[in-house]
Amino acid sequence: MKYLLPIVAFLIIWNFSCKPTDNFDTSSDVMLEFSLDTLRFDTVFTELGSATRILKVYNRNKNDIKISKIRIKNNPNNFFRINVDGIAGNEATEIEIAGNDSLYIFGEVTIDPDNPLSISPFVIEDYLVFETNGNTQEVLMEAWGQNANYIPSRFSKGEENVLSCEGATFEFSDPKPYVIYGVLFFDSCVVNMPAGTRIHVHGGLAPRFDMDNMKFLINDGRLIFFNSTLNVNGELNDPVIITGDRLEEPFADIAGQWWGIYVAGTNPAGKNKINYLEIKNSIIGMAVDNAEVELKNSKIYNTSNAGLIGLRGRIDAENSLFYNNGSNAVRIIYGGDYNFKHCTLASYGVDAAALSMNNWLCLEQNELGQCISCDEYRLNANFKNSIIFGSRSDEISLENGDECDPGSTADLNYFFEDCIVRVDELTDQEGFENFFDFCNPCQNADNNDALFLDPNEDDYHLDTLSIAEGEAEFIDSIQRDLDGFLRASGGMNEFPDVGCYEYQE
Repeated sequence: MKYLLPIVAFLIIWNFSCKPTDNFDTSSDVMLEFSLDTLRFDTVFTELGSATRILKVYNRNKNDIKISKIRIKNNPNNFFRINVDGIAGNEATEIEIAGNDSLYIFGEVTIDPDNPLSISPFVIEDYLVFETNGNTQEVLMEAWGQNANYIPSRFSKGEENVLSCEGATFEFSDPKPYVIYGVLFFDSCVVNMPAGTRIHVHGGLAPRFDMDNMKFLINDGRLIFFNSTLNVNGELNDPVIITGDRLEEPFADIAGQWWGIYVAGTNPAGKNKINYLEIKNSIIGMAVDNAEVELKNSKIYNTSNAGLIGLRGRIDAENSLFYNNGSNAVRIIYGGDYNFKHCTLASYGVDAAALSMNNWLCLEQNELGQCISCDEYRLNANFKNSIIFGSRSDEISLENGDECDPGSTADLNYFFEDCIVRVDELTDQEGFENFFDFCNPCQNADNNDALFLDPNEDDYHLDTLSIAEGEAEFIDSIQRDLDGFLRASGGMNEFPDVGCYEYQE
């Protein structure tokens, strides 16, 4: 026995000296599970305040794991804080979770809604980042920084929300801003937006699931008017503005922040009438699908795709400006009826014409992306006293249904009168050699001609020596320009200027 105890002691010491000091699973297959996919602080603060929410992190493995780091991803204005295992801060490291165990994380947000939007936006989002064995996982953190009207609700990201009015009226009557969260679908409504209405649309990519529960992403943030009547009653000094919900300085002029506006179908209370509206920072500005729209004194700009799209639509536009669009300023597809008066379509630094028009729609493509089936509808488009100009040698693109169906009989009728255009190779295309027979009188300008004050700064007022001055025909129904200045009346050989602006010294 006197030799047995030393041997046992030696074996015990040897066993512990050879055994690893831990038994953490270091496999890259290790993934965490969370009690929530979004840590949502579902309070709208009306004054300075804080809220705390709990997130539970699960280790579903039988072995212990070690999370290398837990951190708040961005947190530019220190809205969010976390507490991990009693340790407060914006970051925690080397956090251990035993096998088949869990970890509590306390998240806190502090918001002052009286701060300007540049500091406290409508929707505050960040991510809680977990780094484990080389894997990175994220949980969305979501809060609301301003007291606003969140419609249809603050919890509808990526969802389609239908407001069925059966011909009744929906009023944007609250002086507080409106924040659209998700897809807002007006069905058979008369929608009124009075002067000063501010609508901020929360965009970005949102998850959806198909019938087989397969996840895919959509562009979120849409305003859809189906069989509805939209009345926008902005004023010169108090327009209606529809834009994104991120107004901090880095986002102020960023395109593509939300999807856009879609108008389709019949109008229960007459045509859609829009006056003094600004649409900006979206993917598209407005799409008009087989609907009738009257657009006056409006601006559509800072879009990542086309500004205004007509799809077999009926659009009357006047005194309006389309610029800084990532594709066409105005795109007309599948024909329709269009009248533009005293409008400016400006396209600089974009490989797309300011104006694109065709009278057909592709219904089916082959594997090479070529159209193998299409439908046609006649086009009637008239432009008067308007500017269609930009940095390309051709700022007008025309396509006839013959390109899809050689036997096409759909009309492609267009006429430009008292306009400034920029075309070059268009007149070399078959069918458009006589373009200037339908652009009369027109000025075909180029970069050597003085036109706008400063396109580099998106200033499309007229230059002192602009070729647009005094070249328009007076239209009695459009006596003031987009800025509200009187146009020349046509008397005493003083004629108004082409485009949406009248030159001012």
